[in-house]
Amino acid sequence: MMKRKSLEEYKEGVLSGNRVLLSQAITLVESTLESDIHLAGKLVQDLLPFSGKSIRIGITGVPGVGKSTFIEAFGKILLEEGKKVAVLAVDPSSQQSKGSILGDKTRMEKLSADKRAFIRPSPSGFTLGGVSAKTREAMLLCEAAGFDVIMVETVGVGQSETAVKGMVDFFLLLMLAGAGDELQGIKKGIMEMADGILVHKADGDNLKAAKIARANYRNALHLFPLGENNWSPPVMTGSSLTGEGLKDCWMKIQDYQEKMQGSGYFEKNRAGQRLKWLDEYVQYLLGKAFHEQVKVQNLLANEKEHVKDGTLNPMTFARKLVNVFFENFKPKNS
Repeated sequence: MMKRKSLEEYKEGVLSGNRVLLSQAITLVESTLESDIHLAGKLVQDLLPFSGKSIRIGITGVPGVGKSTFIEAFGKILLEEGKKVAVLAVDPSSQQSKGSILGDKTRMEKLSADKRAFIRPSPSGFTLGGVSAKTREAMLLCEAAGFDVIMVETVGVGQSETAVKGMVDFFLLLMLAGAGDELQGIKKGIMEMADGILVHKADGDNLKAAKIARANYRNALHLFPLGENNWSPPVMTGSSLTGEGLKDCWMKIQDYQEKMQGSGYFEKNRAGQRLKWLDEYVQYLLGKAFHEQVKVQNLLANEKEHVKDGTLNPMTFARKLVNVFFENFKPKNS
């Protein structure tokens, strides 16, 4: 394992915008080693005053919609406007298929080569809460490093949308036209989460279909009541190939930020997310302590086959495991 730096070295490196030290600092906060967890906690606490000044954008969409292509093209537009851009990819659905995440950095080759950009795959954790907590910490470090726009890309579907929605300011849903997506996509859950919808790959022969899809999505959104933020999500078309519509998308996001800050919802949403972060991390730490306890591990090893073969009720066994955990729980000195 790489030798850890001191708290001051990490702090100075992040605040100076050093991408190598920022990457090492994120590796530190992702670590599950007890010594690293304590050091990471101190680092995050020290960097809190320097965070919170970015716009956090979540980007989701079905596989094949072109999320990575969009992020690279969109990121280049932001760089042209003088913004510093960080991209975090999150996939809470799998412990083993991390190749798809790492592939994003390869597909965003031009963006990752620019010194004003930072691309980081965020590994999945043992629980959804663990993933969210680590991604939140990575965002905070990126903010402290001076990045103006942080994009969080969901690689999976389902849980990942909910996880990312709960940690960003603006949630952008990318859709396709002409692929049955008009019917597949008009689902209440994901539509209600979106702060904006962009029909992607709106170019060439697909442009007409994209405009029809845009009209369909606009009609569908009229069926949903406005949320707490009183914002009507815009439906746009865009092409990462031609760049058409991407500047308009950025203007809509800026308009959203300005309106939400003016109404007070922006900070209210951030405050709620910080409380959610607290709750998720408590659950993560409890789960970690539970599964690391030797007597719980032994009992699981001896009895879980009976759960598998149906001779032991999972509810009864779960209560027994929890009782064993608390009977043998010895808190560590903080």
